[in-house]
Amino acid sequence: MASLTVRKLDEALKASLRLRAARAGRSVEDEVRMILREAAETEAPAKALPGPARNTPAQLHRTRTHSATELPRVTLIIGGGIAAYKALDLIRRLKERGIHVRCVMTRAAQQFVTPLTAGALADERCYTDLFDAQSEFDAGHIRLARDTDLIIVAPATADLMAKMAQGQADDLATAILLATNRPVLVAPAMNPLMWANAATKRNVAQLARDGVSFIGPNSGEMAEANEAGVGRMSEPTEIAVAAEAMLRPPQTGPLAGKKILITAGPTHEPIDPVRYIANRSSGKQGFAIAASAAETGAEVTLISGPVDLDDPAGVRVIRVESARDMLAQVERALPVDIAIFAAAVADWRVANAGAQKIKKTAGGMPQLALVENPDILATISKLKQNRPQLVIGFAAETQNLIENATSKLKRKGCDWIVANDVSPASGVMGGDRNTVHVLTLDKSDIAVDSWPVMTKEEVADALVAKIAETIA
Repeated sequence: MASLTVRKLDEALKASLRLRAARAGRSVEDEVRMILREAAETEAPAKALPGPARNTPAQLHRTRTHSATELPRVTLIIGGGIAAYKALDLIRRLKERGIHVRCVMTRAAQQFVTPLTAGALADERCYTDLFDAQSEFDAGHIRLARDTDLIIVAPATADLMAKMAQGQADDLATAILLATNRPVLVAPAMNPLMWANAATKRNVAQLARDGVSFIGPNSGEMAEANEAGVGRMSEPTEIAVAAEAMLRPPQTGPLAGKKILITAGPTHEPIDPVRYIANRSSGKQGFAIAASAAETGAEVTLISGPVDLDDPAGVRVIRVESARDMLAQVERALPVDIAIFAAAVADWRVANAGAQKIKKTAGGMPQLALVENPDILATISKLKQNRPQLVIGFAAETQNLIENATSKLKRKGCDWIVANDVSPASGVMGGDRNTVHVLTLDKSDIAVDSWPVMTKEEVADALVAKIAETIA
């Protein structure tokens, strides 16, 4: 039989073969043999059966592989610092955003985390060796450098950045970085004195001139005792958001250039270290609004109470616990063009939360004195300076929906109120569907626009479309 030369195949097929081979831990040549064997084993039965053509297991696998290659692709180079453990979370954060991740680890990185762990999280083999016989028979380091849309270096140690700046290529990671023509995003991580060293500054400046992008480092406590300052690697979510912005640049939309602030979820008001006052809000509606607003090109900041939801793509998310925490973050996020207060903020908190767990006593139930929480919607609506152009509140009611929402609109000083029935029978709290009424204030007149039952994503899209029409 004639030999099959992999180099002569078209690029799309080679990419599929390489991805499949990497996932199986085989060389491309062995993977081709496996595909031919599967095809040969299924050829005879397929011909014997009348009717439409059938996909063989190999063909089905190739179809799935091709779909995976349509995702934005990242080569993640994990450097040898203590922050390498954060790179494992970064893999997950990137995959949440629909980004395919291929991992490369330096020898030093393997002292902190294992290739097995990184490969398991990425769902494919982790590469470590420049002289790997399985991957280098067709110049694997060139493939890893080019068969990607973005290279992320996280953590980027002082040593690794020095090698990058000098153009060294003495291991797989540096060979990839020298051979690539793709964008590179670097997340430095090192001791503050190393970051402040003149040599590191020169290397960073050189890399910036070479077109390398940086995120961080942040300021904070170091792994070493009694060490603090600038040098902490940016958090995985921050890096993932920056990567997504590079892979999927914001497109022009009806709210492009607008800054939108959104609150979502419940707040937890502590009673003692283990108990709190809360409500049943899931945060789904606020998160859906944030995702929809981001798709229109807006710069979105989402301030969320405790919820079990993934961060929406392209949205800056700030997590808080209490109403006072939420207000502080809202005020810090100003000025914005539009503010949407979808959070179910607790109206009350315990005046003096216990420093220790409150125990049962013979004296009976302890008295809990409650005080009113700050009114975030009213506070922002009545600002004299930095008031958003459009302020939207939510009214979650269990009775007299329109009457109570109208009263809230007048009392709070906002521009719109989105009212919904959250009585247990409605299933709105924690559910996936919602029925809302949008009340708008024009001078002294209040208009009520009642919408049909929709999913929370559909409500979000409709609300954002209405905002775009109004702001435009």
